[in-house]
Amino acid sequence: MELGTSIEYVKGIGPERAKLIKSVLGMSTVDDLLNFYPIRYLDKNKVYKISQLEESSIEIQLKGRITQIQEIQNGKIKRLSAKFNDDTGTMDLVWFQYSKWLKEQIPINREVYIFGKINVFNRQFSMPHPEIEAEENKDGDNRLKPIYPSSEKLTKRGLNQRFFQTVLRNICKEIPHLIEENFPDYLTKAFKFLSRQHTFLNIHFPKDMEHFEKADNRLKFEESFFFQLGYALKKLHHKTHSPGNPFPVVGDHFNNFYNHHIPFDLTNAQKRVLKEIRLDMKRPVQMNRLLQGDVGSGKTMVALLTMLIAMDNGFQSCIMAPTEILAQQHYNGIKDLLTETGINVRLLTGSSKTSERKIIHEELENGTLSMLVGTHAVLEDKVKFKNLGLAIIDEQHRFGVAQRAKLWAKNKIPPHILVMTATPIPRTLAMSFYSDLDVSVIDEMPVGRKPIITAHRREKDRTYVYNFCRDEIKKGRQVYFVYPLIEESETLDYKNLMEGLDHVMDAFSDYNVTMLHGKMKPAEKDVAMNYFASGKAEIMVATTVIEVGVNVPNASVMVIESSERFGLSQLHQLRGRVGRGAEQSYCILMTSDKLSKESRTRIKTMTETNDGFKISEVDMQLRGPGDILGTQQSGVVDFKRLDLVNDSAIIKTTKNTVDKILETDPLLANPDNLIIKNYYLRYYKGKNKWSKIS
Repeated sequence: MELGTSIEYVKGIGPERAKLIKSVLGMSTVDDLLNFYPIRYLDKNKVYKISQLEESSIEIQLKGRITQIQEIQNGKIKRLSAKFNDDTGTMDLVWFQYSKWLKEQIPINREVYIFGKINVFNRQFSMPHPEIEAEENKDGDNRLKPIYPSSEKLTKRGLNQRFFQTVLRNICKEIPHLIEENFPDYLTKAFKFLSRQHTFLNIHFPKDMEHFEKADNRLKFEESFFFQLGYALKKLHHKTHSPGNPFPVVGDHFNNFYNHHIPFDLTNAQKRVLKEIRLDMKRPVQMNRLLQGDVGSGKTMVALLTMLIAMDNGFQSCIMAPTEILAQQHYNGIKDLLTETGINVRLLTGSSKTSERKIIHEELENGTLSMLVGTHAVLEDKVKFKNLGLAIIDEQHRFGVAQRAKLWAKNKIPPHILVMTATPIPRTLAMSFYSDLDVSVIDEMPVGRKPIITAHRREKDRTYVYNFCRDEIKKGRQVYFVYPLIEESETLDYKNLMEGLDHVMDAFSDYNVTMLHGKMKPAEKDVAMNYFASGKAEIMVATTVIEVGVNVPNASVMVIESSERFGLSQLHQLRGRVGRGAEQSYCILMTSDKLSKESRTRIKTMTETNDGFKISEVDMQLRGPGDILGTQQSGVVDFKRLDLVNDSAIIKTTKNTVDKILETDPLLANPDNLIIKNYYLRYYKGKNKWSKIS
């Protein structure tokens, strides 16, 4: 038997069961079975009494006698029923869709152990489809019994817990032959690991909880270690095999803007991040850096200063955003900042007119256009740069790999890459899925920015909320009302935009109200935005289209209707549209009276903190890492033991361990590290075709 052996050749399975297991659980090899881990463990040394039973979803074990077996017909439904007795009471056992031979197999009036889940109906306990073991056949092994993931389809075909326990016990007997070590002695001793053979034995049949925890810890460490190793080797390969244009000069364009035109002092975090970027771009290696920063933390300013460095070194730069409204925001912000410098910057989107495109194409090719802001339109083949040296990608997860590669191909020597995200990424995700990037974090807000006060209000508080908004408008401020839907939904009883617009216009008839939503044409959006940004409209009623792209410092209140329908990340992004001026700002989360547990958690989190990184951690706990990473990363989270939410300490330790090993032995050539190298080449290199170790 080898790890790649088909499970049909495993004792106790055969072709038909192998086919069923593959269709339900997706397992086809011995290796799959070895990595089919229990979801929990049962201490079969513990035996319950019927008098001790209470409603529970876990399996338990009882000892007693089975009596009074009978078949019961109820219409077309037929079931087998029996009584189970111990010295404290009686309960029912029941089997549905049972095999004809089952009745003859059940031991009557003999001491037996039964095992299964307890059901309660009309205060009467029952156990459906119990596993039965005669006392004389009781397994004397005192190890904890594994409980494996299963399904009703498997159980009805006889592939129950006893089946999987027997199969895995047979495979575990082969562990000395199947399992090879993958860590050198110095790592095993440093972390006091079980051997790998004992790890697998104690993950399936642990001696006790202490041995299970040691086995679990080793498997989590392994998963994180080799995952981190793959990314670290990718980063190392990039730094040694990806040439880039060095930017050694910080010249007149940067210094003139920094000394005379920058409208505010940079935060210490912005200065630190700018220094990290500056050091990267000095070297003749392509920069590949992720810039994280919360809403309003000043990423655009860092991006502009980086573009000025590119310009000082004779290179062009571009910013690519996933939506027109976000590209427009970047363009407007950069254009305003550069007004007095004479530097040429243009915007290219799908809505750009033919005459505008012609000018942009010409200026890019002759080099008179140094800075371009755009959407996917930048990727078109006809968009050619004279000398692209820096590409900034906003919200990378919204772009596919092929799209990003087209941008890199805009120059013979790939441009430096700066990836920006306004969605704070949980630390464990950043360490895991962005380990191939160098990470910079802007973790402080601009000086003088007041924290937004966030409050939770219900429908009964609406009059109070409206009065509060009127008071703010009287102070000269402006207000957003945000709705989750454009038109009324037949199935969801949530506030919708058109209905909301009518309510707001009735309640605020003395003020000007404008509307913005994603189905409007670009020209219509511009009119609505300008009407609000100029102060002519005191109130904007909008959908989540304002999540990005709307920057009105005078807007001090955001009312989010049906806020229980929004995710945490989206609520945080929306809230970031206020609080952009010097005045105190407010975010009011309107909800219905009845909230789910998850909705209560989201609302409570929003009212307690403005820290996007803390919010992202809660968001990951609620949604899972796959959703946080975005659709481009779907399916990438395939850890069997490692939990990105709860195992941050292990992830941090493995990252530090990998970095330390590669610092002194980048090709894993030292004899002590050959065991790591050989295991990596055998099981992981196929997933990382860029790896150059061999």
